Amino acid sequence: MTTPTDPPPLMSELRECLSGVRILDLSTYLPGPLATLLLGDLGAEVLKIEGPTGDPMAELGPRDENGAGIYYEAINAGKTVRRMNLKDAATRHQFLALVQLADIVLETFRPGVMERLGVGYGTLAAVNPRLIYCSLNGYGSQGPHSQEPGHDANYLALAGALHRNGTPPRLFEPPVADCTGSLFAVISLLAALRRRDRTGRGCSIDIALADVVGPAQTFPIADYGKRGHCPSPDDSTYMNGGAAYYRLYATADSRHVVLGAIEQKFWNNFCHAANRPEWGERNRETLPQLDLISDVADLFAGLTLSQCVTRFGHADCCVTPVLTLQEAIDSTHCRNRRLVRRSSSGDLQALFPAWINGSPPDERSPPHTTTAGFEGNVDV
Repeated sequence: MTTPTDPPPLMSELRECLSGVRILDLSTYLPGPLATLLLGDLGAEVLKIEGPTGDPMAELGPRDENGAGIYYEAINAGKTVRRMNLKDAATRHQFLALVQLADIVLETFRPGVMERLGVGYGTLAAVNPRLIYCSLNGYGSQGPHSQEPGHDANYLALAGALHRNGTPPRLFEPPVADCTGSLFAVISLLAALRRRDRTGRGCSIDIALADVVGPAQTFPIADYGKRGHCPSPDDSTYMNGGAAYYRLYATADSRHVVLGAIEQKFWNNFCHAANRPEWGERNRETLPQLDLISDVADLFAGLTLSQCVTRFGHADCCVTPVLTLQEAIDSTHCRNRRLVRRSSSGDLQALFPAWINGSPPDERSPPHTTTAGFEGNVDV
C-alpha cells in the first residue's frame, strides 16, 4: 500500500475558516474529540483539558511502536493537551482564566458533573458572556435516562434504528450515533458562532447522542406518522434489503458487490449489462422481491469480483465492489481525492472531507502536551 506524503503546507483556505476561534475541549473517548478534531481542521485552536489521569481513550485499542494509543493519537491530532484537576480551587481559577479567552467550551460529562466541579454553564457564562457552551452526552441534560451510562449500540437501540436492520439486529462500525453526534455538535457550534457574530451573545447547546439518529430516520418516521407503519427487520423496505435493485450480493470468489440501481434508468442499464432485458419491469414488484433477489443473486454468484467490475464498472448502473479498508485507501478515488494521506510524521490520517477553492485540507500535527494556555497566552 502506498499513500501520498505531502510537505508541511502553509495555512490552507480550509483552516482560514475558523482561524482565531479558540476551543476548550473537556471531552473524552470519541464523540466530543471527533467534533473538535474537525473544528481544528477548519482552523480553530483546540486546547484539550484532561483530568489528572488523562483521557481513558488513551488506554483503549491498539498501540504503536512506542506504546501510545493509536486511537487516542488519531482523534486528538492537531490539539494541545493540558491536564488540570478542576477539583482543586487554584486550578479551577486557572481554568476560568482560560474560559475568558475561549469562544467555545465542549464537554461530554453526565449532567450535573460540571456544576459539581464549579464550572457549570452559569459560572462560565458569568466569566465570558460570549461563550458558546456545548454539552454532548448520552441522553441529554434532562429526561428519564439522563443519568444513565451508554454507548453507540445503546443509543441506536433506543432510537429504533437497530430493529429494522436484520434479524437478529446488527451492530455498526463506524459507530453511527457517536459520529453523527460529532457532526451535529459541529453544525450547532458553527451556527452558534454565526448567531454570536450577529447578536454578540453566547449560548448553551444540549445534544444527546440518543437523539441524533432521529433526523437520519426521517423517512421511516414520516412513514410511521402518516400510515402508522413501522418497517420490519425482515427485508421489507428497499433500504434494508427488500429490493433486488438495492442490495449486497456475494460473488463467485466469496467477495461482495453492492447494487444500488434505485432509479429506473440505472436499473435498465444494469439489466442491459447483465444480458437480462426481461428484468426491466421487475424492479416494480412488491417488496420484498424474493424471487428477483434470488435471480440477481444467481447472476452475481456466477461471476468473480473482478468480472463484476469489468462487466458493470462502466455501465452506469451503480454496481460497486465491497472493498477492504486497505483496498479503499489504495483506490484511485481515494488517492485522487487526497483526503486520506500520510502526514510528515508518518501517521495515516482521514482528513476533513472538503476541498476549498481547489485545495485539499492540511495534514494534522501530532497532539502535544502543555502546562500553558492558548497560543500567545503562556502564563494562563
